[in-house]
This record gives sequence, C-alpha cells and structure tokens, in this order.
Amino acid sequence: MAKGKILVVDDEHHIRLLYQEELQMENYDVVTSDGSENILEVLSREKPQVVVLDIKLEGNRSGLDLLQEIRSQDQSIPVILCTAYDSFQHDLKSIAADFYVVKSVDLTELKSKVDQALKKAEKQAAPPSGEGQPSYF
Repeated sequence: MAKGKILVVDDEHHIRLLYQEELQMENYDVVTSDGSENILEVLSREKPQVVVLDIKLEGNRSGLDLLQEIRSQDQSIPVILCTAYDSFQHDLKSIAADFYVVKSVDLTELKSKVDQALKKAEKQAAPPSGEGQPSYF
C-alpha cells in the first residue's frame, strides 16, 4: 500500500523519472507533470497529498507562479520547492511553500521533506481529537 500520492512538477524529463523512481522505491504513488499543463487541473485530476515543484520551468513558466496558483486554490496542500538555485529561497513568493530543497544527486533531503510534508498533510486532514465522537456530557 502506498504511503501517499506525490505530484512532481519539473520540466526536465530525467529529473521527473529520477524522482518518480526514487519515491516509488520509498512506497509513494508518484505522478509527474512537465509544468506545461494547467496546474489546477492536474491537482483536481490527480488529487496528490504533496507537490514537489521545480522553480525554473521551460519557457516563461515559473514554479513560483504555479505556487501562487496552487495557493489561490488550496492553502493546505504541502508544497516543496525544489531547485538548483538556492537564491530563490529569499524570494518573497517562495514563502508560500512549506519546504525548500536545493537539488542534489543525493535525494536524502528531498525524501525527508516529502515524508515531513506528507505527515503535515495527514495531520491537516485528520479531524481535531474528539470531533466526530459522541459526547456524553
């Protein structure tokens, strides 16, 4: 059984495949997008619990703009910005992300952030303790 569903958005095909393979080996269900399609439609269709989002996408697409689109629709889905450039960490648009990871050949940090993001998503989806329980007082 999969731990959770992850959407990986990156314009580089080999990065999407690498992340997909590595995350699937960790027992995640992984879907990918190159960022060219409408991100809100992808979210609606795939219903991921976590999004891993590259900042620099092909053409004039920006992951930071996609992040703003995601946040306009859904404040709760955890988003991990993943980029080769650590300078974007200080961009005001990036503060809407839950986590920030600089790309590396070692995916340990990314996997750790995915795990943390999934736990955050599960916690947000769970009703507060006691809610839905019958009250006898």
